[in-house]
Amino acid sequence: MLMAFQQQEEEKRIYEVSACRWKNLKNRRLQNWGGVVHEKGLLPQELPPWLTKMTHRIFEQTLLFPAAINHVLINEYLPDQGIMPHQDGPAYFPVASILSLQAPAVIDFTPHPRLKACNEEKSITGQAYEVRKNDLLNELRCSFEDEQCSLLLMPRSLFIFKDEAYSDYLHGIEESPFHNLGKVVNVSELTKLEEWKTRYFRSIEASDKDCFNRTATRVSLTCRLVPKVCKNLFKF
Repeated sequence: MLMAFQQQEEEKRIYEVSACRWKNLKNRRLQNWGGVVHEKGLLPQELPPWLTKMTHRIFEQTLLFPAAINHVLINEYLPDQGIMPHQDGPAYFPVASILSLQAPAVIDFTPHPRLKACNEEKSITGQAYEVRKNDLLNELRCSFEDEQCSLLLMPRSLFIFKDEAYSDYLHGIEESPFHNLGKVVNVSELTKLEEWKTRYFRSIEASDKDCFNRTATRVSLTCRLVPKVCKNLFKF
């Protein structure tokens, strides 16, 4: 599901918070709201009013969550930053909503390695895999070259994925100043927002006309529900 989602107020609020709210990672920086996600559930902290208002709107308009959204990660990506292919942890309800702000980006979906094993062995082993090394990542890209798909996430759009897209695929954003549009399934988004196309996209050369240049910082809000809430994780 991809829908327009205007949120000017939230864009301002993100940068009004204390600098200590930001955690610097190798490939991006982030804010964590709603509490600490533990293997036993969520050790909760109340969302601020501006995030509560936004997540309530997502909850009401999508009707995809059984209860109110209680956890939000805000990621900030510079034009050459991204996040490696991954799956969200089992603590979350299997629906993820991503609000994109400020700049476009392409999100890639790649079949989970266990699906490859399933095709070869005709059975699902149920093993968990993690993509950690570049050589494994390159192997996956080659193995699933014909099955990978991508979506273009435009600013102020809300993207929601669930079902097989959530459970059977890895999702990630390439760490590169250039993103490829060749496998984007919703490329028509560019024609709907010509001002963004003019500002952020350009052809590199004739042979690379399906690429665009990332020229601005992108912010995303990943809003999810942790069904199990631990009021006191250390209670005996």
